[in-house]
Amino acid sequence: MNFQSKTEIKIWKNFKKIAFMLSAISVLSACGGGKTLEYKERSVDKIYSEAVRYLNLQNYKYAAIAFDEVERQHPYSSWARRAQLMSAYSYYMANKYQDSIMAAQRFIALHPGNKDAAYAYYLVAICYYELITDVRRDQKTTMEALEALIEVVRRFPHTDYARDARMKIDLARDHLAGKEMNTGRFYQHNEDYFAAINRYNVVVKKYGTTSHVPEALHRLVEAYLAVGILPEAMQIASVLKHNYPKSRWNGYTRELMDKLLK
Repeated sequence: MNFQSKTEIKIWKNFKKIAFMLSAISVLSACGGGKTLEYKERSVDKIYSEAVRYLNLQNYKYAAIAFDEVERQHPYSSWARRAQLMSAYSYYMANKYQDSIMAAQRFIALHPGNKDAAYAYYLVAICYYELITDVRRDQKTTMEALEALIEVVRRFPHTDYARDARMKIDLARDHLAGKEMNTGRFYQHNEDYFAAINRYNVVVKKYGTTSHVPEALHRLVEAYLAVGILPEAMQIASVLKHNYPKSRWNGYTRELMDKLLK
């Protein structure tokens, strides 16, 4: 994960801090790790110790499996609750985002009032966020990320998680606006101007704080001119000039209107 702010770096440190605080045991020294896990009945502390050892070795896949085994063999122990969240963390570190989401959501469902619930909610949001795909593809995951990030802010507004979530909300919204722009350009290129106008209006009205608005306004001017609705084109050109006077898209619109009105 590439961090973009001090807040994200701080949260990342919290991830690690929570992980090792939850272990409730001494950190084990690194030693040679095998490539398989033996599934046999063992005491809870031995299974948990093995999971932490894999975590220390950065063998996150096997760490997740071992933490899952803690709950499987000892579901009613105090270690099981710790292991649930540690499993979600380990899956996240292994880039197994769907598994991490499921584990974190299960922790939330079983322990909604736990002090580490904020971390679990944030982990769900970050997993969805890192699954966001190119704007040319379906944006279902982006919507899920946006909803999860908003939930973090709503439930835990004064935390570092919420501060980072707010930044990512803006980025997710910008991504969704980019998808609408990409679709609008496609329609416009194929001379389906009214379909393009609908997409550009979504950007302006629903994602009005994103970086795509100046271009959306310019494209609206182009599309309205293409279908011969000059008054609407002129009104939107005026809005673009008033709100984004220094934008290159305002420059393009001005040139377009100057040519038209000569």
